[in-house]
Amino acid sequence: GKKRRGGEEEEEEEEDGGRRPKRRYEMAGQQFQYDDSGNTFFYFLTSFVGLIVIPATYYLWPRDQNAEQLRLKSLRRVHGRCLWYRLRLMKSQQSIVPTLKKAALLFGWAVFLLLAYKVSKLDREYQEYNPYEVLNLDPGASLSEIKKQYRVLSLKFHPDKGGDEATFMRIAKAYAALTNEQSRQNWEIYGNPDGPGATSFGIALPAWIVDQKNSMLVLLVYGLAFMVILPVVVGTWWYRSIRYSGDQILINTTQLFMHFMYKTPNMNMKRLAMVLTAAFEFDPRSNKEATIRPTDNIEVPQLIRELGNINVKKKEPPFCYPYSLKARVLVLAHLARMDVSEELEEDQRFVVRKSPALLQEMINVGCQLTMMANSRGGFHAPRLGTIENCMKLTQMIVQGLQESKSPLLQLPHFEEEHLRYCISKKYKVRSLQDLVSLKDSDRRSMLRFLGEEKYDEVMAVLGSFPHITMDTKLQVLDDEDSNNITAGSIVTVTVTLTRKRMAEVFEKEQESTPCIAEEAATTEETGDSSKTKTKVWQNKSKGAKKTAKSKKKKLTKKKATPAPVKTKQANGNVAGNEVVVAATAKEEEDEASDKGSESDEGEANKDSPSERDEDSDKQSDTEVDEMVGDDEEEWEALQQSIQRRERALLETKSKVTHPVYSLYFPEEKQEWWWLYIADRRDQTLVSMPYHVCTLKDTEEVELKFPAPSKTGNYQYSVILRSDSYMGLDQIKPLKVTKLCLFVCLCVYVSFW
Repeated sequence: GKKRRGGEEEEEEEEDGGRRPKRRYEMAGQQFQYDDSGNTFFYFLTSFVGLIVIPATYYLWPRDQNAEQLRLKSLRRVHGRCLWYRLRLMKSQQSIVPTLKKAALLFGWAVFLLLAYKVSKLDREYQEYNPYEVLNLDPGASLSEIKKQYRVLSLKFHPDKGGDEATFMRIAKAYAALTNEQSRQNWEIYGNPDGPGATSFGIALPAWIVDQKNSMLVLLVYGLAFMVILPVVVGTWWYRSIRYSGDQILINTTQLFMHFMYKTPNMNMKRLAMVLTAAFEFDPRSNKEATIRPTDNIEVPQLIRELGNINVKKKEPPFCYPYSLKARVLVLAHLARMDVSEELEEDQRFVVRKSPALLQEMINVGCQLTMMANSRGGFHAPRLGTIENCMKLTQMIVQGLQESKSPLLQLPHFEEEHLRYCISKKYKVRSLQDLVSLKDSDRRSMLRFLGEEKYDEVMAVLGSFPHITMDTKLQVLDDEDSNNITAGSIVTVTVTLTRKRMAEVFEKEQESTPCIAEEAATTEETGDSSKTKTKVWQNKSKGAKKTAKSKKKKLTKKKATPAPVKTKQANGNVAGNEVVVAATAKEEEDEASDKGSESDEGEANKDSPSERDEDSDKQSDTEVDEMVGDDEEEWEALQQSIQRRERALLETKSKVTHPVYSLYFPEEKQEWWWLYIADRRDQTLVSMPYHVCTLKDTEEVELKFPAPSKTGNYQYSVILRSDSYMGLDQIKPLKVTKLCLFVCLCVYVSFW
């Protein structure tokens, strides 16, 4: 029943009344088996298809279209006129991609279920060897019964009697396993009368793959798959990946930005637009999405004549290349809100859609050059105005407005001719904040050129705009005295941003208006009495002028300690934040002793020395207790801040915040911000801009910078800029006073 050919062994086994050949290859005590029936291959194929279909369904199955439609429906009242909203509606109606995805995934699941059904119907091929079953005997039969049954089966299945040779071989093997002592012992120990066999590996591939007749075809398929297709796919992926940075910006574009920022540290808006549109993303040779049409030779010069002076004759490469000139013309036409042809409109949407990411890359390049200049020196870092112009240009592109235009044009139904009603002497509305601060009656009167429906739409859009409250806290972390700034310390400014809708500001103003009116009425009623009281108080104070003058003479030699001053802006934000080192404890004690000597000189002389010592001990004990309490509070605050930072590192927040209202931007954009500290007098960055991409309600950001090298007072600014809206930026003064280390030690020692 077995035939050997070198290292190959063929065995014929009977299954379901027929013979099925099995091919085995033995190597050094191991046995590799291929199955011509292909039953094992179905297990492999079922597992392979399942590993593809199940994850693909989770990641690629189209999301609920009804939920997206409901979301768009909820945004219709505010964003219904936006370009991105109209394009999204058209895309959802025309796109067949979700249907194709569903069909492909359903087909994959059908194949998977069919294979699983096929596997479930396969008979179990590998069973435990049992000689009693082969001889049709009950387990534990006696030796005489075994011999008798073997004799009966031999007469029936012996080949000389016309029986089946394979069946007779199994009967003889089973008889030997039960009668031969060594065979029986092997069967009981190893489960096989022949003893321990070679390790068997079932390969889940049909035998026709290793058949000699198909060897050339299989070799050709393997060579094509692993020597042609796989290297081409990996090489294409690698070539594409090395061309892009982590933010999916071409490396050549980043190098271009770095060259021009190094060459021109101070860029105006015109130069910045030229550098932006020279990006290789707009070059068809580097990006297949960019296109150059034959009609560009006619339409682009026409747009140039309408726009006016855009430095067409400048021969500096790459600004003179056709792709750069076309992109620059399309961006300037977008900012001027000019109408273009349908073909150019498609190209314009592509350029405008790419611009915010490219400008963010320019900001990153500017920050890198600034850090290199601060650490190494040898060249001029980009000026603060250049980086801020990048941020302003982002706002302009998102809103489709030029820099000199009014922020009110971001609202719907507002045109240039309507601005004269707003900037009149009666209302003096030039910004969105001015429009919000108006009374409802004055606002309706000023916007009477709008109908009732248009007015309601304008107010709904204005109410969706963000209103940010910015609170700052300056301290030196990991230091004993967090309010003293010394050389080598790292200053941390914790900025808490709170976002609210402009509609909430409307509601608060409407609620506070009656209260203000009542307070005004009460002040008018009590005005006369207060005036009379003031006059009486002034008469009384005249008699005490001499004592006040005498006290002032004693205090003229002492330096006045500046107190922290906090003013508020019109929108409720704190306009100033100071960290000032107070006077030394010794001066405070001297001042208190002077006051005590002036007021209670006679009583102090009457006290005995022991009583004075007891009072000083009690006072020192209370001061120590207060210091211990302050240290515990600072320690708890430090631990809480560390825990917040650890949670922020572990927590991944979504960058989906609030959709931006933009009439001319071609895709939905989320509301993001830039936050940084700058020295506006020297036009330099103090801390690198932090891109706040997760501000939905409240966000806490830490800005760090090294303390100045020289002692003195420094006036910095904490600046918050939107990357989507014009006219909503905030600038908050930040005063930093740096002391030398010797003065701080003296203050600390004198206090203790």
